[in-house]
Amino acid sequence: MSRNFATEIKSPKFKDPSLFCKSAFINNEWVNAKSGETYSVIDPATENEIGKVPEMNVEDIREAIKAAKSAFKEWANLTAKNRHDFLLALHSQILENQNDLATILTLENGKSYNESLGEIRYGATFVEWFAQESRRVYGDVIPSPFKNHKIIVEKQPIGVVGLITPWNFPSAMITRKVSAALAAGCTVVIKPAPETPYSALALAELAIRSGFPKGVINVVTTDKHIKEVGLELCTNLDVKKISFTGSSAVGKLLMEQSSSTLKNISLELGGNAPFIIFDDADIDSAVEGAIACKFRAMGQACIAANRIYVQSSIYAEFASRLADKVSGFQVGNGFDPKTTHGPLINQRAVNKVTRHVEDAVAKGAEILIGGTKHTGNFFYPTVLTNMTKEMVITSEETFGPIAALYKFETEDEVMKLANDSPYGLAGYFYSRDIGRCWRVANALEVGMVGVNTGIIHNCEAPFGGIKESGLGREGSKYGIDDFIDLKYVSMGGL
Repeated sequence: MSRNFATEIKSPKFKDPSLFCKSAFINNEWVNAKSGETYSVIDPATENEIGKVPEMNVEDIREAIKAAKSAFKEWANLTAKNRHDFLLALHSQILENQNDLATILTLENGKSYNESLGEIRYGATFVEWFAQESRRVYGDVIPSPFKNHKIIVEKQPIGVVGLITPWNFPSAMITRKVSAALAAGCTVVIKPAPETPYSALALAELAIRSGFPKGVINVVTTDKHIKEVGLELCTNLDVKKISFTGSSAVGKLLMEQSSSTLKNISLELGGNAPFIIFDDADIDSAVEGAIACKFRAMGQACIAANRIYVQSSIYAEFASRLADKVSGFQVGNGFDPKTTHGPLINQRAVNKVTRHVEDAVAKGAEILIGGTKHTGNFFYPTVLTNMTKEMVITSEETFGPIAALYKFETEDEVMKLANDSPYGLAGYFYSRDIGRCWRVANALEVGMVGVNTGIIHNCEAPFGGIKESGLGREGSKYGIDDFIDLKYVSMGGL
């Protein structure tokens, strides 16, 4: 597969270089860390330094929280139409600058430029969606059991929100959270992943251009002080909510820390998604769905298929067709126009994927294609067959480009296997039996189900999981509720 490594690399160029911001953003000002420290951000494709950003600590995060608190009352008291207009202005700015934003994303994350462009456009849909939802935060009037009395329910913004976002979708994960919080009337402090701060900072620059008042949006960058900064967000009394996307282990820690102030918390955590192909499925469609679900972002997605279960009578045919498709991938630098799949984020990710492949092979798995690294952070997309439940991939999210194929015989058997996990984010299956479609969709213990599709993400649908995959929902008409408090008003003497 080495012949499928793309090598034509074009130097990235910005139409507007001012979007590549290298300072943190507090109270509508570009600031450095009080300590003067910085840290380096590395391009995962070249392993060269992209630039430096402030290495902020607890003192800096407190400044950002203070700014967000000062701005909250004024922002919350704006009309819903006012907030709608600010968000639509930001939406327009994102689309006008989508090419530069995609360039920044590819630089710091590594995914192909076309995939980065898709993420920018996808992220923009949440800004537009929640601009519209801001005008539909309806209260209620409940019939009272008493004369001369009314029961009124109001919806009010929860307050200052701490947003902690991951590196795998460094733009869309921010817009999905931020736009819902802002639409509800909250102000925000964003702590992006240390690997990918520039996408967050570019969005802050676009917020300035969109006219957002000072203090409404704040971005704090840090690497070595992540634990202390996270603890401050969780325990600071002025922060009323935490929204986090990342690993289940870190999510549990943040939940524990937030308990000291009984802080509202939303968690979008790890997955171990089953992807089931029954023998009555359209195999070509199932292969395309598996490609989209497993290899998007090089498998570095919480909703990526981790365990692919194929009914025995079509197992060999499906495996062959899938491997044939994977053989056409071009791995390389995201700025090479031939690249379909970029690098993994760092050597830790490469080591984990390598460990999963080696464990599976040692226990009897067969490599149909891939299975090795190239150089640096590049790993060839892999298809493994003869997988068994004893292999570590079965219980551990790979977060990498390994399609692990398990064989099953009956529907009852595969449902037990699919649900045998502490995680419950997403699940997928392919079948043309309408009765089976309803049965399996109902039986899968996950928050999201893809039936005859490997793509389930959009701004209109509620994104989130059950079990150890998280709390709350993002996107959809339900997403704004996570940033709202209910207030009951009992009005007598009427």
